[in-house]
This record gives sequence, structure tokens and C-alpha cells, in this order.
Amino acid sequence: MKTRRALYPGTFDPVHYGHIDLMKRAAAIFDELVVAVYDHNMPTKSLLFSIDERVEMIETALGELDNIRVVPFTGLTVDFARQVGAEVFVRGLRVFSDFEFEFRLALANKRLAPEIETVSLITDEEHTFLSGTTVREIASLGGDVTSMVPPNVAAALYARFNGRAPAEFNRPVPLRD
Repeated sequence: MKTRRALYPGTFDPVHYGHIDLMKRAAAIFDELVVAVYDHNMPTKSLLFSIDERVEMIETALGELDNIRVVPFTGLTVDFARQVGAEVFVRGLRVFSDFEFEFRLALANKRLAPEIETVSLITDEEHTFLSGTTVREIASLGGDVTSMVPPNVAAALYARFNGRAPAEFNRPVPLRD
């Protein structure tokens, strides 16, 4: 029996509950989900966390899920999708303004790799406001992001903005219930 493999690419800087929700939902639809964490060699946007930190944060946040692999990649997403044998790109849509960007991206990917489909999942209503930029900005100003990101990510954010490693962070971090 053929394995239906999907690829969910992104920078995930940092991963948040909107991402996690989409990963789990996609993993329920496909036999295998490859979460592809983009490793910018020449970033078009500045990144807060290294590729290794982002991969580790996602793996820790997901826990033990048999059909999800988290891997770094560089280069064209379509080339990486072919390399791992993915047949589908998974993308998330939060708000209407995402549609135009995702639509153009899907068309460009289809031009480059006509054999790979794009499936867009609508973000759960409680996560529509979330973005990596929003989470980083709130955390950088000392705001509470514990309802937006898993505990390991919140600790890493607070530590980064306080100049200490997560293991050295001793401020109480409220846990999400």
C-alpha cells in the first residue's frame, strides 16, 4: 500500500499552537507528515532561533507522534518535497489576507512541480490571530505568551529576551491548562 506523505514547510520561528494544531490535523489526514523547517542561508527575514533550536522546539512540543517527522531543509520547497517523496503541500489559512499569498504560492509551486498538490487547512478559530511575529513581539515586551505557545517554547522565548539559556530561566512561567 502506498504511503500518502505530506509536507508542511515553514520557518516556525517560533512554533505556536496554530502550527501545532495544523500539524496534528494534517497527521490525521495523511499517512505521514514531514514538518520541513526552513534553514535560511540568507534570510529574507531575521530569525530569533537557530535551525536546531526550532527543530527541537517542534519535536518537544509534538511529543511522540508516530507519523510526523521534523527535518530542516534549504533550497526550493518543491525540490525538498520531491526528495522526501511528498505528494502534497499542507498550508494554513488564518485570515482572508492569507489567501492571496497562499494562492500565489500554490500556483508557483504547481508551475514548478505539477505533480504535487497543495491542501490548505483553515486555522482553528482560537488561533486566527497567531503568527510568529506576534508571539515574538509580545514576548520581547515581557507579555504573557503561554496561551499561544507550548511551555518549552515560552521558556525559550523568555530566556532569549532575558539573555539567558532556557535551563537558566528561573522566572515562573505559567503553564497552559
